[in-house]
Amino acid sequence: MTDRLRITALEEHVALPAIMEAWSRAGVPELPNLGFGDSPVARRLRDTAETRLAHMDDQGVDVAVLSISSPGVQNLPDPDAVAVARDTNDQLAAVVAGNPDRFQALAAIPTQSPSAAAAELERAVTELCFPGAMLYGRTGSKLADDPGYDELYAAAERLQVPLHFHPQMPVQAVMDAYYSGIGPIGTALAGPAIGWYYDLGVQYLRMIFSGVFDRYPDLQVIAGHWGEVVLFYLDHTGFFADAGGLARPLADYFKQNFWVAGSGTVSPRYLRWTAEVVGTERMLYSTDYPFTYGFRPGGFPFVDTSAGVARSFLEDAPFTDDQKAGIAHRNWEHLTSRAANRTRRPRQGVSRA
Repeated sequence: MTDRLRITALEEHVALPAIMEAWSRAGVPELPNLGFGDSPVARRLRDTAETRLAHMDDQGVDVAVLSISSPGVQNLPDPDAVAVARDTNDQLAAVVAGNPDRFQALAAIPTQSPSAAAAELERAVTELCFPGAMLYGRTGSKLADDPGYDELYAAAERLQVPLHFHPQMPVQAVMDAYYSGIGPIGTALAGPAIGWYYDLGVQYLRMIFSGVFDRYPDLQVIAGHWGEVVLFYLDHTGFFADAGGLARPLADYFKQNFWVAGSGTVSPRYLRWTAEVVGTERMLYSTDYPFTYGFRPGGFPFVDTSAGVARSFLEDAPFTDDQKAGIAHRNWEHLTSRAANRTRRPRQGVSRA
């Protein structure tokens, strides 16, 4: 590299008071991955100041695009979700306002209510200056291709902001059928080991085959975890495009409506495959902090971005300097610049987290 890369990482998780208090009221299990307790992961999720900035520096990350830990507000009772999303986004905006050179944020969206979801996205973009939103696939039993999401997708297309999707645990019937009876590892397999990615990847395919991107051809979706499995089987699944009534080849949807990031899985194989399938111009960067920070059981090398690995992984990639800069920050800036002219400065007086 001739110049130092500026890296913007856009799947960097937090747990803020408004959402944690709502999870507690709703009886959601108080787990470390939601910010509860005193484990390193929980403490890091709650921190939006010195420790997080120090870890970003250690990773080599310049800007973190913050989002609420999965599943955001999408596991809350319907009456609470709208108000909690608004309060959470105000707290996110306050964090960004406190250090705008290092932080951006993706909005939490109350998908339980189609009209409220669209309205909160518009508020987050036009009043809080958020560059997009983070969704978590399913809301209850409603999958991402459900027609009830159309109002939200139409708003995202009109506002010209991306929707980043993050997985969550499969429904209980799937967990019982595929991940039960094998001891504690079953929960991990259902979640961040593999089940999360199948669950969301199939929802991406449902969105395509059900016509979401034909109805909203300029809707832009960010897929983490190297495309949530389906990217690696696209050559085969694409055979069924005609049978599914698609207007264009399956791969075209991924090259025109999807952007792909690695979510902290620092695998050179996955990096090269993704570049081959969608092109470096559709790739973004993320570290999935704090879930990939400082964890290397048995020396396993592919899910730890600490000690400068987040930076060296990209700097050492087999791409040109321009391609690396695109992945590091320019593609994100291009994607989010479309809405920049319509946003207003954040309102004064939002509550500080």
